[in-house]
Amino acid sequence: MVILGIDPGIARTGFGVVHKQGQELVALEYGVITTPAHHPPPDRLVRIYNQIVHLFDKHRPQVLVTERLYFGNNETTALGVGRTIGVVLLAASQHGIAWVEYPPAAVKEAVVGYGAAAKQQVQYMVQRLLRLDALPQPDDAADALAVAICHAHSCTMRSLEDLSAGA
Repeated sequence: MVILGIDPGIARTGFGVVHKQGQELVALEYGVITTPAHHPPPDRLVRIYNQIVHLFDKHRPQVLVTERLYFGNNETTALGVGRTIGVVLLAASQHGIAWVEYPPAAVKEAVVGYGAAAKQQVQYMVQRLLRLDALPQPDDAADALAVAICHAHSCTMRSLEDLSAGA
């Protein structure tokens, strides 16, 4: 199974493509999609959309995974992220790719084993779990890989539950 994790943002959208085969997880590609701050939001969203479509065409993921986002009072961030996730979901729908989201604590729990883990702990464990030579950079890419790993672990747990229910 190929999983595309996304950490949406108008300035930087992190992505992480993970291949899950049995219990093995392999990072196929990760990085960020950046947009120039001086460009109008519609142009920035088109750039993100086009890059996401490129990732879909290149890797053919079965699922798109994001973290359930909470903003509190940061309205500016919420608008940019909300617009970004909208174009990402549009692209996924057009390509027939399923979407799943996880709460932040569930992502940290799946990757680190502790739902309140620090970003550095998440980066370290992403590096270890995917056997990367270095810490995944920047944080947006590490977060996207983490949410993809969370889904991979969730799929494994669901498979085990299905097996035990049938026994």
